[in-house]
Amino acid sequence: MKTLLASGLLLAAMATGSAAEMVYAYKVGAMEVFTLVETRSTGGTGILVDGKGTRDAIKRYLPDGKFPMEINAFLVKNGEKNILIDTGFGGAIIDGMRGVGVEPEQVNTVLITHTHGDHIGGLSTGGAARFPNAELFLSQPEQVWGSGNAATVAALAPYAGRLRTFKPAAYDGDAVAVADGITAIAAFGHTPGHTVYLLASNGEKLLIGGDLFHVPAIQFPVPEVSVIYDSDPVAAAATRRQILEYVAREKIPVAGMHLHYPAIGTVEKNGDGFRWQAK
Repeated sequence: MKTLLASGLLLAAMATGSAAEMVYAYKVGAMEVFTLVETRSTGGTGILVDGKGTRDAIKRYLPDGKFPMEINAFLVKNGEKNILIDTGFGGAIIDGMRGVGVEPEQVNTVLITHTHGDHIGGLSTGGAARFPNAELFLSQPEQVWGSGNAATVAALAPYAGRLRTFKPAAYDGDAVAVADGITAIAAFGHTPGHTVYLLASNGEKLLIGGDLFHVPAIQFPVPEVSVIYDSDPVAAAATRRQILEYVAREKIPVAGMHLHYPAIGTVEKNGDGFRWQAK
């Protein structure tokens, strides 16, 4: 289902990647999921860790050294509940939410993958909560890690009393529910508490993969290549491969905060690596 929502209108659109395409609608069972594009730019392979296999991967998969880069958040409508997964910087995603009929005050739950600024920057504005009626969920190890960062502390402060921490389970462990139909999965490595979220409804699933991927043209076929933003590049690579093996085996579509529009697609094994195909 490829749809564009702008200025409150629902318009049919093809996924051409034009600047106008800022919201993408997708169904997971009874859930409505919306990719909300915050920013769109061109990235460079300079963000890749120059480790074993990196240069060969660039030469093979991205010889011009450039790729489309986005910052995305995801809005989930589940019955009467509005659930926001990450917040971008709180700019264009707010317009995107309003385009599908959701005001910030109508968000019931905010789930955070990790505390980098492009994921929590939209939590507050002027020292006040941008989502004043929402409970905020953040993994316990991420909250501890972020407590040493003044910007993170300031972003979380308006949610005092409404911050819920949890310990996410491994993808093959006991499910940790953070909202109806949504479970939290540990994906440590990018940050010490990086968490991805699995949506499930009526037999259908979608994994919101956070920052497992920054350079999809390389990190799907060669998961061992990490980026300089990873706090532990080795752990991030191991996590990426484990989760890719899982979603490919279980045929679970994957979404990502830095995947290019529509930022939702399918994953399949391809030799020793994987192939991602946009929806």
